[in-house]
Amino acid sequence: MAYYIVFDVGGTKTKHGVMDRHGELITSGDYETNCRQLEPFLEDMENVVKEYQRTWDIKGIAMSLPGFVDSQTGYTEFAGAIIALNGQNVKTLLEEKTSLRVEVENDANCAALAEKFSGHAKECDSFICMTLGTGVGGGIFAGGELVRGASFRGGEFGMMLTETENGQFTTLNSSASTAGLIRSYKKQQGIPQSQQIDGQEIFEKAKQDPAIEKMIDQWYKRIAIGIYNVATVLNPEKILIGGGVSARPDLIPNIEKHLHTLHAWKNIQVTLETCYYFNQAGMMGALYHFLIKEGHHRTIKKPIH
Repeated sequence: MAYYIVFDVGGTKTKHGVMDRHGELITSGDYETNCRQLEPFLEDMENVVKEYQRTWDIKGIAMSLPGFVDSQTGYTEFAGAIIALNGQNVKTLLEEKTSLRVEVENDANCAALAEKFSGHAKECDSFICMTLGTGVGGGIFAGGELVRGASFRGGEFGMMLTETENGQFTTLNSSASTAGLIRSYKKQQGIPQSQQIDGQEIFEKAKQDPAIEKMIDQWYKRIAIGIYNVATVLNPEKILIGGGVSARPDLIPNIEKHLHTLHAWKNIQVTLETCYYFNQAGMMGALYHFLIKEGHHRTIKKPIH
């Protein structure tokens, strides 16, 4: 049996695990990401690889990264919070250290890949995966193919402009992300922006505070506007919403409520649904990107969480 090491690199934590060719997660773990120094970043990965190689016959390394990732060469022009990888090629660097094949892909694209191969989009040829988190990310499938764009910037939905209540313009990253919701809450409540707030706390307090409830409703509206714009341009069969907030059962109904107030939405005919994969989306998508490059991507047996 062939096994693969998968890394899902985030700005705070790097998740890792061992998967087989069928997408079964055998074991997993995580560590704090060293975002600023290249050699320690690579050493942490190399240590994980060596540890897993003691037990499993590892055939390759699959990686999910934030930012502008050239999935063909492995070069990362910009890697979000992982500044150590800006202008670096983590594929060739890690291949030199481990003598294993390494394949890398953008994290939002990995989320879309996971849904396409064994999630809620496995029967779709054209769909959008939109992730709500620190920013608003996205992956696009059109005609059965992942759309990366001419310079690997496809699906950067968070950079779309939206209008605020006072007539100013801002990005979806600022206004429709969960981080944006938390910033708005802190501003409304007079809480220092440096103070840590759990997003779940905001939803709980909204049950007793109409002002917070209204603020959350405006947040849903901004998400709906972003979805409307993307749907009218790309005409997908389905739009999948990911990120931690997608676990809320009231997310889709609240977004749909605002969508139905927007011009011509009833004629767009697109299904809105949450992603199948949550915490494993990055690792699962990275694995399938590797298998596609290797030519073994049709070996999935069943969806897993």
